[in-house]
Formats: sequence, C-alpha cells, structure tokens
Amino acid sequence: MLDSVAGLARTHSCGDLRAADAGAEVVLMGWVQRRRDHGGLIFVDLRDRGGLTQVVFNPEVNPDVHNKAGVLRDEFVLAVRGVVNLRPPDMVNPQLDTGEIEVLVEELRLLNLAKTPPFELEDFRVDISEALRLKYRYLDLRRPMVMKNILFRHRAAQVTRQFLNGQGFIEVETPILTKSTPEGARDYLVPSRVQQGHFFALPQSPQLFKQLLMMAGLDRYYQLCRCFRDEDLRADRQPEFTQIDLEMAFITEEDVYQLVEGLICALFKEMLGVELTWPFPRLTHEECLDRFGLDRPDPRFGLELKEITDLARASEFRQFKEVVDQGGIVKCLCGPGLAKLSRKELDDLIDLAGVYGARGMAWVKIQAGGSWQSPLAKFFPDKVKTALNERLDAKEGDLLLFVADESFVANTALGQIRGHLGQREGLIPPDTYSLVWVTDFPLLEYDLEEGRFVAMHHPFTSPKEEDIPLLDRDPGKVRARAYDLVLNGQEIGGGSIRNYRRDLQEKVFQVLSIPPQEAEEKFGFLLEALEYGAPPHGGVAFGFDRLVAILCGAKSIREVIAFPKTQKAACPVTKAPSRVEPEQLLELGLRLEK
Repeated sequence: MLDSVAGLARTHSCGDLRAADAGAEVVLMGWVQRRRDHGGLIFVDLRDRGGLTQVVFNPEVNPDVHNKAGVLRDEFVLAVRGVVNLRPPDMVNPQLDTGEIEVLVEELRLLNLAKTPPFELEDFRVDISEALRLKYRYLDLRRPMVMKNILFRHRAAQVTRQFLNGQGFIEVETPILTKSTPEGARDYLVPSRVQQGHFFALPQSPQLFKQLLMMAGLDRYYQLCRCFRDEDLRADRQPEFTQIDLEMAFITEEDVYQLVEGLICALFKEMLGVELTWPFPRLTHEECLDRFGLDRPDPRFGLELKEITDLARASEFRQFKEVVDQGGIVKCLCGPGLAKLSRKELDDLIDLAGVYGARGMAWVKIQAGGSWQSPLAKFFPDKVKTALNERLDAKEGDLLLFVADESFVANTALGQIRGHLGQREGLIPPDTYSLVWVTDFPLLEYDLEEGRFVAMHHPFTSPKEEDIPLLDRDPGKVRARAYDLVLNGQEIGGGSIRNYRRDLQEKVFQVLSIPPQEAEEKFGFLLEALEYGAPPHGGVAFGFDRLVAILCGAKSIREVIAFPKTQKAACPVTKAPSRVEPEQLLELGLRLEK
C-alpha cells in the first residue's frame, strides 16, 4: 500500500546537503536513481531536480524501514526522514556535490511505483534514439544533463530580465492571436468561431506590436516572446520558438549596439564566468561575403576567401573564362598544409560544394618551389601561377580550392567548405567565443521567381538616409539600417532601425510591389499610427533557444526546450497535431475536403 506525504515536509533538495549539515535531521523527496544492496545495508541514490543524495537503510537504525526498502526499484517515488552523516574518508565521492555525506534513514514513505523506463535515465547512456527520447520526454527530462539544460535556460531568462529591468525597460506581453501579415514565412492560421470565415494568425514575431508600443510612448519595451512560423524545418529549427525581443525609441544604431553588448556580456559573465571584450567587432555585409563567403562569419580561424577573377581571366581555362564573361566571379580558398588530402577527400569536398549550388570545384596542390599539381596547371601561364601564389600566400603543402559561378553561389559554396574544413581539421580553437556585428545589409534583394524586389529582413526596416534617393532609380543598391549579431558563425539575433514616417514606409511598400490597397488592408493600422507622432525607433530580437544552446554547449536547440517538436513539426508526447471531431469544425464553419 502506498504512503502519503501528510505531516512530512521536505526540508532540502537532494543537491543541497554538505558536510556542514552533519547531524541535522532532514526530509528528502525524490526518485530512486539507483539501488544497491550490500549485504545488510541498502544504498539508494535519491534524485530530484537539485541533484543526488545517497540515502542508507541500516537494519540497526530501523529494521522495519530496512525491510520496506527491499522493494525499492528505479524511479520509485520516495520520501525519507533521517540524519545527515559524514561518509568515511575512503567512501567520499568527489564527483558529487553531496559526495561527503549520506543520510541514515529513520522513516521511509513509498509515494508511488514506476514501470521500468524504456531507457536508462543516466547521462552515460548515450545510445538512445532521439525519437524515443522525445516520445518519453517527461522521462528524458529526469536525466541530469537534460534537467541541467532546462535549469540553465531558466537562469539565462532571469539574467536577461534583470539586466533589461536595470536599463529602464518594461516587459509588455503582445497578442498571440493576431492578423496575418506577410513577414517572410508562412503563418499558422486560427479560424474564428465568432466571425466565421475570418482567421487569426499566430505571430511570426511581435514586430508590428513593438513598433506600436514605441508610438504609444512606452519607449523601452522587452519580452521573452513566443513566435510561430509554419515553414519547412531544418535540423535546428522549431515551428514555435522563443525570442528576446526589445525595442527602443529616440535611438540610433549605436544605442542598440551598446545595449546589446551589455546584455550579452552579462549573460556570459553570469552563466559561464567568461569576461567578454567589447565593443564587438563590426563587419559590413559586403566584407563578410568577400572574406568568409557567408553573412554569419566565424573569424576564429583562417582559410579566408580571396577573389581571383582578374587572374582567372588571364588564364586559358575555358570554364573560368566563360563564367567571368557572363558576369560571374572566381573565388579561392587556400588551406595551409591541406595538400595531404586524398583524391577521394577532394571529391567529397567537390560534392559538398555541389550541395550549395556550385557546378564544380577545381583544386591545386602546391609543391616545392611553388609549382602546381593539378589538372588546371596546363591552363595557367607561369606568371599567372606566381601571381596567384603571391595573392593567396600559398606555400609548399598548401591546397587551393576554386569555385567559379555567380557571386552568391561562389561565396556560399566556398564559405560552407571553409566551415567544414575548419571543423574537420581542428582549426577552431576550443572554448573561444567570437561575437561580430554584421552591418550595412542590402535593404532589398531581387526574387527572380516572383520578378520583384523583396525585403532582405522585413518591409519595416529603414534605408540609410543617404540611400533614400536610390529607392526611385536603383533600389538594389539601397543599404538598410539593419544589423545582425553573430556568435561563432551562428546568427543569434538581428534587428534594424524602423521607418517612422508614413511617406517613407509607403515608398518602401511601393518598391516591394505592394499596391496601396493591399498595404492599407494588411498594414493600415500601422500606417495610420505613423501619422500620430511616431518617434524614431529601432530594436533587435535574439533567438533565445539558440543562444542558450550555444552557451550550455548543446548540439541542438531541442536540448534546451522542454517539449520540442520533431522535424515534421509534431509533438511525440501528445501526438499533436491530431484530428478533431466534425462538430468542432462545424462550429467554425469549416469542413475537410475528401
């Protein structure tokens, strides 16, 4: 028969007790992590979210309690009352915070039984499939490492709030049921029962609401907000996620940089004990692509890219010359000491470049005296080879990799190759952090499929003031007052200064081929608000899940989310999404097509 906790109050967490508590009577409650029967003594590792304490059942202390402990199994739920005792010196466990003590149990209450779990709930068990872990996530969360991640996330949220509160921000919640607006991804739609045929959308971000809050005079806003995007999921994306979202009025980019750097430094110091150097470096979008191929640079290691289009034009290699004649570029990466790579390894790199759109990748191994070993060698005059070696600082034993294509493909393919080689060759120094601001993004990019310009960030981003005249005559050259913060090659946040005048916002809509009627229908409330004294304002949003995952060393954001979805946007625990009763659809004025 199971016991009750009535009359027994927990005094400590299973991770609290230390040598200084010896002799104290305590009450602990938790789950059996492990039971060991050593002759007359029974040892149980009792676990809760705070940690682990060894409790001892000794027949000389209480024979009835000792007999009762004989039925205990893994994951049974217990309450114990006993006295803290110092372990003998040869029995101290330095791996545990509570390793100097144990609790001699005087009273045991068995609160609940447990079936045998489908997998071991200990960290050293790593051969568990993620599908099984997510199906039984409530059990997976009991594992100390997973529990540690969730507690780490909680602390990071508290540090964030404390910092922003100290900077004069106020926390404001914005609606979850809102209006469907084009913001870059597909909306999750929610049908209205009261107004049939009409739909709410779950917010992709609080973008419009935080701008309205600036117009309302709440000049420093933040929240840890939930965002929803119905898009095809990559390995490290979720359909619902959390952002640190903030907005400020009467500011410029410099104010945003200073505030954000203070927040990030506070998180690193409080969470990791790491003192960051700031201000963080800044690179323009153009410089990032030129040097690293990607707009999320990782400067912790070399292998920077170089453009060699002019030298390729002087070669006799037809494929390079054709790309250059069509307006493309030729980029090159020099890998010190990588001439050791085998032909198969080179073929694998060529295949990887193809994943990112490259139609091929050429290679050269530098030999003694700067000579080339490569199928390309016969197409390059000696003086061009010498010039290339000098530009790339290529030495004996180095490997040159070339991609010729339109600029986006050439940069992306070699940028991804650079990251792959940095990881594989161990070029990235461990336990180091590189934070870089990326600035001066293009405001717009041309979508060939749609035949029009689209916003690179979102349509509410302000162009640089000196570029506003270009909106009429050369929109593709307009730079945005936008900025991203990149940590170790991963974008962790971004934002912009917003359009705060109606005429400028309407001009941007016009360039985006959003007709006035559509703009009024979708954004009329914002346009009207801009006419009532909107202040200059801007902000930033950080992917809280990704930031926490990087800080605690998790490989995926799923490791820091209590109940994550799969790559098919499904919840294995609840089996959502699921079908609903026909009556529920009828209430909403909906029916499913067969």
